[in-house]
Amino acid sequence: MLSVIIPVLDEAENLPQLVRELDRAGESNGYELQIIIIDDGSKDGTWKTIADLAANDPRILGIRFRRNFGKAAALSAGFHAAEGERIVTIDGDLQDDPAEIATLLAKLDEGYDVVSGWKRERHDPPGKVLPSRVFNWLVSKLMGVHLHDHNCGLKAFRREVMHEIRLYGELHRFVPVLAAAKGFRIGEVVVKHRPRKHGRSKYGYSRLSKGLLDLLTVKFIVGYGQRPQHLLGTVGLGAFLLGGLGMFYLAVRWVLSRVLQGWEVVELHKTAALYYSLGLFIIGAQFMSIGLLGEMIAAYWIRDTDTYSIAEHTPPSSAGVSVPTVKSSEAS
Repeated sequence: MLSVIIPVLDEAENLPQLVRELDRAGESNGYELQIIIIDDGSKDGTWKTIADLAANDPRILGIRFRRNFGKAAALSAGFHAAEGERIVTIDGDLQDDPAEIATLLAKLDEGYDVVSGWKRERHDPPGKVLPSRVFNWLVSKLMGVHLHDHNCGLKAFRREVMHEIRLYGELHRFVPVLAAAKGFRIGEVVVKHRPRKHGRSKYGYSRLSKGLLDLLTVKFIVGYGQRPQHLLGTVGLGAFLLGGLGMFYLAVRWVLSRVLQGWEVVELHKTAALYYSLGLFIIGAQFMSIGLLGEMIAAYWIRDTDTYSIAEHTPPSSAGVSVPTVKSSEAS
């Protein structure tokens, strides 16, 4: 079975055609489809459209949120409901072509765990294209996962990937990065992108600042999520030592200026270096304290979370030695 997850917000006019195109793609490639449509707080009659489609097609499952919770939450709900061994996500605006699903799955069959679409020729306004290009360049450089289009809505996954990734906030943009951090193989294929016919885009320049903040969050989570003191403590220790050395130097000068004749008397309260040293000293102590708190929180929560990702087991021993059961993380 192939599960197709469609998060939507005010896409009532696009859904019937999208379902028809998914049906054609399934028939032409022999897919047993499960179509999951998540209404993320729409106000244009999208839920009625989903309900009507589901009433006429048992393969369609509709999920309606009480309000708008964001795309990450919608995808998370879809992943929870997915029953297929392979999962595809696609936006509900008809700009992604369902016929490209076969291309993604063919790449997945080459041994990849996540395959992302790359909209090389985009039919979007500059207010959406330019922020996207800046964002993709930054993510590739900072995270080391080199994709042309991290935020493409058209992606294919093996089911086990979603067992090990937690999505919240706006982290849906970083699924390939989070998967790569677990050791999964990431691939990319060029896909067709179509102009929007109905509705309007929900993205623009305003999303760039949020994306940059989320990028910093993911960088910290991936690099230091289980050892926050390695980053915060290093910065804090450096500042603490510099501040301490500065204060020691000033203290020595103050004493010598009053003991030795011929030295200019040092008035510490008139010395800018004193305030710089005090600032570094205090900031360093705070960073180390925050790092220790982060370590305590990580140590508490890590007890119920696997810190590794297992690809496979060898068969059980014929000598009767039992193989420990591996507990997979909850899908999110």
